[in-house]
Amino acid sequence: MPRVKRGKTANKKRAKNLKLTKGFRWGRKSKERAAKEALLHSLPRKFRGRKEKKRNFRALWQTKINAAVREEGISYSKFINLLKNKSIGLDRKVLAELAEFHPEVFKKVVEEVKK
Repeated sequence: MPRVKRGKTANKKRAKNLKLTKGFRWGRKSKERAAKEALLHSLPRKFRGRKEKKRNFRALWQTKINAAVREEGISYSKFINLLKNKSIGLDRKVLAELAEFHPEVFKKVVEEVKK
């Protein structure tokens, strides 16, 4: 009977786990058991983190817009309401970019909204 070499699948599985834990701290990146445990905790949190990132950025954009709009003598909520009423289709991300890097353009947008 020919010799059967085993472990190819298991080795691939271990290598995959270690590849997924690349960049983790301490033994969790190199030790098989610790890596497996780290993955058990980290994989479910990946999904949540991606959702939180969107939330955090939206809050940041709102803060930037609010700071820029206050200088023009109008509150954030009134500004957003006027934007919607005038049906100006700029989203918060673009408005925050304008407020931070192109204040003269943002000022023109605010003036257009105030009319």
